[in-house]
Amino acid sequence: MSFAALLPKRKWMDGHVVLSRRIDSRRFRRIETYSPRNVVHLFRLMSPDDVDHEVEMWFAEACAVGEQRHIGRPLQK
Repeated sequence: MSFAALLPKRKWMDGHVVLSRRIDSRRFRRIETYSPRNVVHLFRLMSPDDVDHEVEMWFAEACAVGEQRHIGRPLQK
């Protein structure tokens, strides 16, 4: 299952992570819900400094979704 993507541009990098829940953060440019456990969060990184603990946590959770570890667990609110 695809759980994340990065698309390098000349001056920034666009990307998305697929999470099993919605996370409201001002850093997300758009959030699209495909099903209760598949929520795509789109973001833009302007510099390497943008990759902080918050972004690391997005990717860790997205990796778990990619491995489908969220299946069979109660939905988080």
